[in-house]
Amino acid sequence: MIPIKHIEKAPETDDELLLLFKSNGSQDVLAKLYLRYADLIYGTCLKYLKDGEAAKDAVMNIYQELVQKLPNHEVQNFKSWLYVLAKNHCLMQLRSAKKMVTVEFQPGLMQSENFEHLDTVLEREQDFKKLELCMERLPEEQRQSIKLFYLENKCYNEIVEQTGIDWGKVRSLIQNGRRNLKICMEKNG
Repeated sequence: MIPIKHIEKAPETDDELLLLFKSNGSQDVLAKLYLRYADLIYGTCLKYLKDGEAAKDAVMNIYQELVQKLPNHEVQNFKSWLYVLAKNHCLMQLRSAKKMVTVEFQPGLMQSENFEHLDTVLEREQDFKKLELCMERLPEEQRQSIKLFYLENKCYNEIVEQTGIDWGKVRSLIQNGRRNLKICMEKNG
């Protein structure tokens, strides 16, 4: 008779994943836990920020904040704690946005006789050409993730479904792609 080996089950509850993350700091474990509530976080951010792109950025920033804060906090109920973290993040963004100075729109300043506004249009066109060139230089997975996220307004979960790439890697591809585009644009400036 063959002895039956004891098979350990993978942690499934929030508390089990949280304990595992705190013990080994694994980003995969944290990403699995975070993904369970990614839609909740996006919905919360959308509710407060009222802008889809700002909400997507907030979801990414909240994950980074989570990585820093989670090891230092005793969390009893992860879902509730994460919701409060997301809400506070959005409220801080709204507060900082209020500090920005707004200027009254004056239509008379939009059109001028010397056609300086055409220079701006031409500069923008050159910037778009540089951006296209830099996009072509990105590695395929970065280019694909950047296009889906920024041009097709897909959220991380939709990109994961469409590409089959792991959520954490999608996040990394977008961040690295954005950084690489910025570097390329500056070099070709």
